[in-house]
Amino acid sequence: MWGVLIAVLILGAGAAYYFKTQSDARAAAKGSLISVSTAVVGLGDLHATVRVNGTVNAQNFAALMAPRILGSRSNMNRGGMGGGPGGDFSLVLLKLAKPGVHVKSGDVVAEFDPQSQLQRLDDYKDSAVQQENMVKKMLANLAAVKEAHDQSVRSAKADWDKAVLDLKTADVRSAIDAEKFKLTVEENAAKYKQLVAEAALVDESQRAQIRSSQLNRDQSKIEVGRADANVKKMSVKAPMDGIVVMQSIVRNGEFGQIREGDQVAAGQPFVQIVDPTSMVLNATVNQVDAEKLRLGMKSVIHLDAYPDIELPGTLVGIGAMAKASTFRARYVGEIPIRVKLEKTDSRVIPDLTGSAEIILNSERNTMIAPLSAVFAEEGGSYIFVQGSEGWIKKKVELGLPSFTMVAVRSGLQKGDVVALQRPM
Repeated sequence: MWGVLIAVLILGAGAAYYFKTQSDARAAAKGSLISVSTAVVGLGDLHATVRVNGTVNAQNFAALMAPRILGSRSNMNRGGMGGGPGGDFSLVLLKLAKPGVHVKSGDVVAEFDPQSQLQRLDDYKDSAVQQENMVKKMLANLAAVKEAHDQSVRSAKADWDKAVLDLKTADVRSAIDAEKFKLTVEENAAKYKQLVAEAALVDESQRAQIRSSQLNRDQSKIEVGRADANVKKMSVKAPMDGIVVMQSIVRNGEFGQIREGDQVAAGQPFVQIVDPTSMVLNATVNQVDAEKLRLGMKSVIHLDAYPDIELPGTLVGIGAMAKASTFRARYVGEIPIRVKLEKTDSRVIPDLTGSAEIILNSERNTMIAPLSAVFAEEGGSYIFVQGSEGWIKKKVELGLPSFTMVAVRSGLQKGDVVALQRPM
């Protein structure tokens, strides 16, 4: 009796241990399913891309430069007192359009202080009038001077004739008087011939002085025209529709944006008018990746300053020659490229940094799985799919890969849960 009871107890303990062991095994198996990282297969479009970084610029723009002041730097032929040499050639910005504003062609963008040019214009106008009056006066004096000289010639001729008549009375004169008459004839003859010879020289001298005054008058008129043109140049107008972009200038040893009150040099660019519809991303790509690029490829552009902006783009330019990178070894060449923004945003302005994902190839409406879920075994590609009883190893046919995902042409279905690491 006791032996039978002991045997039943032993059998019951063994059965309890067996069922507990099986339960722990199932729990362990279930725990292994939970610990594996997974992803869900879905349908979508997959793109193989090349990422490039660059800076946004405007393809169509106009650089406005400070006007070049024409005219002599000296005060010659200038009616007024004037400033020192070069004093009229300083350019100080009096008014300036606000950066970022839209302007139309013909709108005034900047105005320089015109006071010096207005004073210069008045001075040369006065000088031109003065020189014109001087020329008229000299022309009037020319006839008077010529008549006075002709009168001197006639007087000398009369004195010479009188001396010749007096010399004819030498026979009845003393020897001393006869000699005096002879010397007087010679003197008056020489004086007359000298005045006759000087007549042409006096006339030429007068005409030379008049010509000199005429040249000064003409120079003053030229300076009047230049000064008038300079006054008009003090107002700078936009040559095209666009956005105002300020240039930088060295101020007190530091770079800063151009502003009202700054003095700029003649010919110095100080403002750009950019066409916001012609924005491009100027970037560089590794020379190896450049071989994959073709003009017309589409891209998606992102800007560092505005992460929420996503703009479509088209590859419109590929450089013909590589250039050495600044931050890489010299044997790593980079090719300059240009991507045109097909759509713009009011926040897009020049000099913003950004990137572009250039689409090399794509597969649409295909099964997409993570690259980390694909395992290469026995000359094929396999993916572990979660089933009701555990992980199922399936052979798959792969399509286009990207950096993180891959198209699966066969072997999977939408909604399959796949392992991102090899299950134990």
